[in-house]
Amino acid sequence: MFITKMSLPRRTFLRGVGATLALPLLDAMVPALSATSKTAAKPVQRLGFVYFPNGANMPAWTPPTSGNAFEFSQSLSPLAPLRKHVTVLSGLDQLTADGRGDGGGDHPRSPAAWLSAVHPKRREGADVESGQTLDQFVAAEVGKDTPLSSLEVALEPGDLAGRCGANGYSCIYSSTISWRTATAPLPMETNPRYVFERMFGEGADGAARLAIVRQNRSLLDSVMHDLDGLRQKIGKADQRRVAEYLDSVRDIERRVQRSEQQNTENLQIPERPGGIPDTFEEHCRTMYDLQLLAFQADITRVTTFMLGREVSQRTFPVLGVPDAHHAISHHQDDPEKQAKIAKIDQHLVGLFAEYLEKLRSTPDGDGSLLDHSMILYGACISEAQRHLHSDLPLVLVGNGAGQLKGDRHLTFDDVPMGNLLVSLAGKMGVPVERFGESTGSLEELSGV
Repeated sequence: MFITKMSLPRRTFLRGVGATLALPLLDAMVPALSATSKTAAKPVQRLGFVYFPNGANMPAWTPPTSGNAFEFSQSLSPLAPLRKHVTVLSGLDQLTADGRGDGGGDHPRSPAAWLSAVHPKRREGADVESGQTLDQFVAAEVGKDTPLSSLEVALEPGDLAGRCGANGYSCIYSSTISWRTATAPLPMETNPRYVFERMFGEGADGAARLAIVRQNRSLLDSVMHDLDGLRQKIGKADQRRVAEYLDSVRDIERRVQRSEQQNTENLQIPERPGGIPDTFEEHCRTMYDLQLLAFQADITRVTTFMLGREVSQRTFPVLGVPDAHHAISHHQDDPEKQAKIAKIDQHLVGLFAEYLEKLRSTPDGDGSLLDHSMILYGACISEAQRHLHSDLPLVLVGNGAGQLKGDRHLTFDDVPMGNLLVSLAGKMGVPVERFGESTGSLEELSGV
């Protein structure tokens, strides 16, 4: 095993003209102890949230058995190869999304309540009020050590002004699942190009970063001189790891550039922003890959991702489902519509599983990114036909640097989802006794 006499700092960058590129965790970042032994670096934990809209087909979602070695349901079947990392959570409620005298508005309340466990106030203007979300609570602490405290991305654009629908709720509530404070919702970026520039481009603001990109050269080309010097300091295993990492960066860079070129050349859709891929699936995969890179390079340790806005009218032609998602979620017990919802649920879980497989295959210290992450996938509506916020569809994936045991279907009876948020905060090293309307923690998650 190659032992370097001088260790690299964990926050090591390759620097070029107008570009700064963080590196993944390398063996050379672990202090050399002796010629015969070396202790692995303490794993860096990551926390991610993935939200899908319009509820789920719960009979097709919920596993038919519980406990260890449970049987996967139709909708969750793409996660079966990742069994040892998967914990399905049934019976958790987020009743703070209920009306509570505010009338309709279950859809806009849902994204705001999901990670805050707070009832969003009914507001039409900019004076919105909900609660700080768990991602931002954790990011305020763990984000001190990373270039970005958190990363917020989405697949559908949101509105930061105006009223959405006739329920009296501002569109802001439907546009994000991340709130820095009770009155400060965070915008979610839908353009992979801008996400990439935020992660890797240098500049005081977006205009400066865009000017750098417009010089029409690869970010990697500008750091090659610094890379040559790094290669002389690290061992062969680290050289291979850096090469694989840079290949993945280069791949995403090319895909984003290709998507931008395709969209700007197609004059039939001039309203589409450059950089957004032509299909939902490619857009989704690109956003997942950017989050993987953000974790791998320790650019951030907290991410949130909205697969769609509530009341999304997206169609899924790749599945043979031309119906608008929200419309068929109100299925009126029509078996055909219910079957289509199950197909959509399974498709979205499948894209999520692809991301998880990449996390699992990406080395990180003495394990993988998935070993050192906790990713919560789910929604704040279960049965959309009745706008239920009980027994939510939730899956927690990852091993939390040894703090989570997978291959389990845990069932609860009317337990607040806020209790899950309390447990996740604790496992991220940011303990809290109460979060929103929580009543405690999920002790069942502590058994490893």
